[in-house]
Amino acid sequence: MASINTNYGAMIAAQSFAATGRELDKVQNRITTGLKIANAKDNGAVWAVALTQRANSKALDATMNNLSRQQAIADVGLAAGDTIMAALTEMKALAAAIEAGGNTTAYENDYTALSSEITASVTAAVFDGTNALTTPTYTLNAASAATAANVQTAIDAWAGALQTIGTNAKSYERQQAFTQKLQDALEAGAGNLVDADMAKESARLTALQTKQQLGVQALSIANQAGSALLGLFR
Repeated sequence: MASINTNYGAMIAAQSFAATGRELDKVQNRITTGLKIANAKDNGAVWAVALTQRANSKALDATMNNLSRQQAIADVGLAAGDTIMAALTEMKALAAAIEAGGNTTAYENDYTALSSEITASVTAAVFDGTNALTTPTYTLNAASAATAANVQTAIDAWAGALQTIGTNAKSYERQQAFTQKLQDALEAGAGNLVDADMAKESARLTALQTKQQLGVQALSIANQAGSALLGLFR
């Protein structure tokens, strides 16, 4: 039925045009933000899951920072340990010379100096207020204790202590690598849930823009229907 009071065709065209406009706004927002789900309004359930995943990923920053700190402490300890082991190696040779007898004053002086160097290395091995080394129990400070056997005992004790630090340092590296991978996986998982596929959105934008242009033409044609009724009365 042709009516001048109700232009049903124009109403349908207007509704379609409005719907296209709303879809176009969504696509433009996705392209602008890079997100297909930017807030709870878009999809509350998925948005909440992604938010939780990203929060969990962020919480791992504290774990990474602690592991990095422990790694740094271990590295400081190992660096000081290299100096200590080098000093002990020299001290063993000096101890052997002192045990051989004769004029040992120069040997004793060198021995005492190296012992002080070890003490200084232990004292200096500090990172962020934490001592990286704990001196194993042994007596080497006095030249009177300068025997090859005593020095070897110290070498064995320090080797064990440094081995433990090295093992821990390797463990920190593995934990850091795992934590980083876990963070990446959580971020990627959250991104898969809410990130927009830019290639698809670009194609959809072009399609909607074309549809919008066709909608304008359809609405214009529908609005001309009333004018066509005038021809019936001529």
